[in-house]
Amino acid sequence: MPRISAATVADHRANQHAALLEAAREILAAEGVHGLTPAAVGARIGLARSSVYRYFSSTADILAQLVEDAFPRWSARLRAAIAPAGPDASLPARIRAYGRAALDFVGSPDYALIPALQAIGLPGECRVRVDELHGELIAPLADALREAGADHPALRAELAWGVVRAGARRLMPDAAAHDPEPSADADPDDIIEITLDVLTRALR
Repeated sequence: MPRISAATVADHRANQHAALLEAAREILAAEGVHGLTPAAVGARIGLARSSVYRYFSSTADILAQLVEDAFPRWSARLRAAIAPAGPDASLPARIRAYGRAALDFVGSPDYALIPALQAIGLPGECRVRVDELHGELIAPLADALREAGADHPALRAELAWGVVRAGARRLMPDAAAHDPEPSADADPDDIIEITLDVLTRALR
């Protein structure tokens, strides 16, 4: 039995679980989904594979738990970003704040969970849960549009998310390789500003 390194067994398990999730994030970022296995995650923190199975039943379960950990954190950040605050609480200013936070998310290692989940396939109930969590990321924008009296706020927010994803793809390190019209002057700040401009105009 591993040596207890916390005040209680429950605290020890919570610490182990957090360490395993962090190890899984690092493996996913460095090696992709094909390098992510319970054995690899355990080895990264010196835990036997048999012990890892107390926390994860499979690679799909690791990914599902990473989503459950990451998406609520980002949802809270997006909701805080779009909340009315300061002297300029206009809807365009709030949309820009949301868009900037959303670009941070789509460009983060956490968002790599989405293609990873698609790559390995998930049971139906897991796919439903992932869709629910993804909806929670878009909900703050839909709520702000609803408050402003926009028609079809959920649809508008869903379509706006596509603008964010397109901008984020241009910010990726290998974006130039897939750009049909590469532009030498499109530096990251330009891409961010153009994306936020298109996002704001689309939601007028």
